Amino acid sequence: MNTAPLQGIKVIDFTEVQSGPSCTQMLAWLGADVIKIERPGVGDATRKELQFDPNEPSYYFLQLNSDKKSLALDAKTPDGVKILTKLLETADIFIENLHPGAMDKLGFGWEQVHKINPRCIYGTIKGFPLSSKYKDLKAYEPIAQVTAAAASTTGWYEGQYNIPTQSGAALGDSNTGMHLLIGILAALCQREKTGEGCFVYQSMHNACLNLCRIKTRDQLTLDKIGYLTQFPQYPDGKFGDCVPRSGNIEGGGVLGWTYKCKPAGGLDSEEDANNYVYIILQRGAKDFELACKGLGFEDWLTNPDFNTADARDKHKQQIYERIGAWTADKTKFEVVEQLSKYGVPVGPVLSTKEIMTDESLYDGNTLVKINQGGNIGEFVTVGCPFTMSNYQPTYGPCPSLGGNTDEVLKAYGFSDDEIAQFAANGTTAPVKK
Repeated sequence: MNTAPLQGIKVIDFTEVQSGPSCTQMLAWLGADVIKIERPGVGDATRKELQFDPNEPSYYFLQLNSDKKSLALDAKTPDGVKILTKLLETADIFIENLHPGAMDKLGFGWEQVHKINPRCIYGTIKGFPLSSKYKDLKAYEPIAQVTAAAASTTGWYEGQYNIPTQSGAALGDSNTGMHLLIGILAALCQREKTGEGCFVYQSMHNACLNLCRIKTRDQLTLDKIGYLTQFPQYPDGKFGDCVPRSGNIEGGGVLGWTYKCKPAGGLDSEEDANNYVYIILQRGAKDFELACKGLGFEDWLTNPDFNTADARDKHKQQIYERIGAWTADKTKFEVVEQLSKYGVPVGPVLSTKEIMTDESLYDGNTLVKINQGGNIGEFVTVGCPFTMSNYQPTYGPCPSLGGNTDEVLKAYGFSDDEIAQFAANGTTAPVKK
C-alpha cells in the first residue's frame, strides 16, 4: 500500500534559490509529482552558485531539489504560455517566488491562474506582507532578518561587537518555505470542503517574525516595567526603549549560558573553537538543588544571593564566572556526562562537521544520503524533519537542467513534432546561433 500523503498531487514549481524550493522539495518527499520550471540554458540560479566543480550543480542546488522533474521552459514565448497554461489546467498546486509583480506581468498571477483552473492552489513567497510599506522591496535572507527584529535582538550586548547579528539558521529562507508548506497543506484540506483552490501568500518577514515571538513578549514586558530580569543587563545595566541584544541567555526566564571548555580533540579542536557547552539552571528549588550537587556548589543552597530564582537573576555574573571556572578544565562531553546525571539541561556546542559525522543521525529523516550518480556520487542533506508511523520518504536525485522536458511534454499530450519545434524556437532550449 502506498501511504505517501500527497500521492497523485501535481505541483508546478516556478521557484528558485532557497525559500520556494525548500517548500516544493518537501512536497516531493511527501509524494507529490513536482515539475520544476527552469529557464532554458540557465536554470535555477543556485545551480551555479558556490560550485565545487564548474561542470556540476552546486550542493546548494542539490540540497533543495531532490525528487523533482526539470522542465526547461521560457514562459514568455507564445508557446511557453501555451505549455504552462496546459500544465496549470490540471495542477493541484502552483508555487512561485519571483519578485513582486513579476508573475502578473507574465500573465500567471493569482487571478489569471484561478481562471485557468479554479481548483489550483496558488502559493507565493514575497519579502513582506501586502500591508507593509516595504512590500515592493526585493528581499533576501538578511533583509528578512533585519526587518523582523531577529538581527536587532541577536548578538553581544556590549563592546565592539555590539552590533545587530544574523542567525546562522535560515530564518528568512528555508523557514519561509516551511511556513508556506503549512499554508499549502491547509489549503489542500480546505479544498476538500470547498472544491476550490485559494491564494496562499507567505512573506519572508512574517515567517521570520513568527520565530521572534518571544522578543515581542519581551517588548511588552519592557514597555510595562522598564527592565527584563532574564537579560544579562539586569540588574546593573541600563535598558532603553527596545529589546536589546542579550548574548547567550536562554530567553525564557531560566538561567542559561554558554561556557568554555577545554578542547576534546579530534573534531572538537582549539582551532575550530567550538569547545563550549550550554548549561541551564532551572528556577524550581528541587531542580536547582540537583544542579548544585552536580556542580559541587552546594554552598549556593544556603547562600541568599543564589538560593532563590529571583536572587540568581540579580547575581548572574557571579554564576557565569563560577560555572565557567568549573567547566574550563573539562571537555564539553565530560560536562554533559556529569550534569545530565542530575537532570540538568545541558548540551555540547556541536559543529556541522560533528553533526554530519554522527552516524546515529542517519535515521532516514534527520540526515540522509542521496546518490546523485555520475561525478557527484553521494551527498548528504537534511531530510524530512518529522516522522510518520506509516510513511517513510525516499530520497531521490536532483534533475539535470531540462532533463525531463520531453517526458513532461509528452505526458501532457504534445507531439514529437511540437516538442522539436518548442526546442527550435527557444521555448524549451536556448536558441542556437
